[in-house]
Amino acid sequence: MFIHGDDDHDLGHTVAGWSGAGIAALGFGLCGLAMIRASGLLVLAGVAVLALAPLATWMLHLAGWGKPSGPRPVAQWGWRVRDVTARDGHSDCLGCRLAGRQAPRRHVAERSAETAVADA
Repeated sequence: MFIHGDDDHDLGHTVAGWSGAGIAALGFGLCGLAMIRASGLLVLAGVAVLALAPLATWMLHLAGWGKPSGPRPVAQWGWRVRDVTARDGHSDCLGCRLAGRQAPRRHVAERSAETAVADA
């Protein structure tokens, strides 16, 4: 059995991910408390906090505290390491596209390089 950090997988633990999970847990806790207390106001508060979780995660991702899709270099595996490529947007990232950040897609760039080599 591996201990986190000893294996060869990038598990993607980031500030954005942990913050979103914490906010969502708080929202679910408020909804659970609302069921115990039979309080409609607490249900609304819990739902509001749950709606805040993906927004906070998205904003932190755009600020560089998330991670792009796929594996990262080993030096960037720490959960408190900022993503330096977030400003330009990540290729194939829905969150970056929704924010208007368009990074060039890897497979399109690879195809154009292959075409250039074939033409030469």
